[in-house]
Amino acid sequence: MTAEASQAGLSQGPSSDGLRPLRIALLTYKGNPFCGGQGVYVRHLSRELARLGHRVEVIGAQPYPVLDEGYDGLSLTELPSLDLYRQPDPFRTPGRGEYRDWIDALEVGTMWTGGFPEPLTFSLRARRHLRARRGDFDVVHDNQTLGYGLLGDVGAPLVTTIHHPITVDRRLDLDAAESRRRRASVRRWYAFTRMQKRVARRLPSVLTVSGTSRDEIIGHLGVRQDRIHVVHIGADTDLFSPDPSVPVVPGRIVTTSSADVPLKGLVFLVEALAKVRVEQPEAHLVVVGTRPAKGPVAQAMERYGLGDAVEFVKGISDAELVDLVRSAQVACVPSLYEGFSLPAAEAMATGTPLLATTGGAIPEVAGRDGETCLAVPPGDAEALAAGLNRLLGDPELRARLGAAGRERVLRHFTWARAAEGTVARYREAMARADGAAAAGPVAVVPAPAAGPAPVAVRTPAAEEPLTSHRESRATC
Repeated sequence: MTAEASQAGLSQGPSSDGLRPLRIALLTYKGNPFCGGQGVYVRHLSRELARLGHRVEVIGAQPYPVLDEGYDGLSLTELPSLDLYRQPDPFRTPGRGEYRDWIDALEVGTMWTGGFPEPLTFSLRARRHLRARRGDFDVVHDNQTLGYGLLGDVGAPLVTTIHHPITVDRRLDLDAAESRRRRASVRRWYAFTRMQKRVARRLPSVLTVSGTSRDEIIGHLGVRQDRIHVVHIGADTDLFSPDPSVPVVPGRIVTTSSADVPLKGLVFLVEALAKVRVEQPEAHLVVVGTRPAKGPVAQAMERYGLGDAVEFVKGISDAELVDLVRSAQVACVPSLYEGFSLPAAEAMATGTPLLATTGGAIPEVAGRDGETCLAVPPGDAEALAAGLNRLLGDPELRARLGAAGRERVLRHFTWARAAEGTVARYREAMARADGAAAAGPVAVVPAPAAGPAPVAVRTPAAEEPLTSHRESRATC
């Protein structure tokens, strides 16, 4: 495509790899692009796939995905659920007239018993929708639904992204539970992970976002290594970019976090801030997320008298978010675990120096300690405080790490590279399916040089879905 065609979102002629453009169904059971990584992934990947010349139809449930405008090959199909967790009335009971079929009844019944139904019920609705539209798509790409409904025939070869196993979240939430009653509630909520394990082991093609996530998927979910491929995601480096005209606020630390999720480690950053303010009273924290009314973070803020030193912001635009990160002297990722860490990549792309833990795949994104970031152990408030003090007190170090961080993101972590790697895996899955149908040799389209080498395997025909439908969950 010409540059003008790319900017206008046109998709005429061959795709960017010189082959026939693909018709892609991109599924997401939760699409909020402002809360959690799934909506961000769908928004940016769909845009870049359209830029490459492919037709992408995003099929999602509430909260519905927000897609970038101006691309002829990009569209949204709403596949509504009962939206049981919507604000301001989460865990609501629907009125009698809202029930449409047995899937709706299953959704409510699972919620009533303390489980999270959306992965299962979305997968059942998606299978029904896709089978009714057989022939409309060359490939179906599921974004971590991992529901029983996506086993068997969905009308096209299936590729699934698993960002990281939710069993990791389950373990951390159980570790943070303070009572037997709370632990029992956590187990009921995460009951859907049994379904996800069973489904994941039977998937023919799995994409994940980091080597750490690949290892966790093998270890936690039992997926065969030869079915998993790493395709790094990235930052929107045009949007997340340096801008010297944005004034930097002395002492400002910025993080993106769900305060009530132990995995995000925000309580340790709050404790670190209290220590830093002893020496640097201007230090303050801006959290992109919702202020907690109770829980460990709220308790820590009250205990250390940080009510005026910690600000929570939500519902801001992309431009406001970027300027907020640019205005910080330090961006921080205090997570105990991340399957990739988009906030780290986005902060680095702006040239803001990064302090991050070594939890999960964060080092894979952030790079080496002292070269492109400062790295500290997860769950260590003392180490976080030492890193903050060092960065806040050393402008030369901040400038060096900020410049090196942006360069790292530009080399390795962009959405354009992610889309190219994903398309290579689509074509491989299609070739594998064609080969299985013909019982002949499997042709493999090589992935870009940056990704792992493709592996040609003979995949057995997918089995019919299991009959038990008692498992489920939510992310943001």
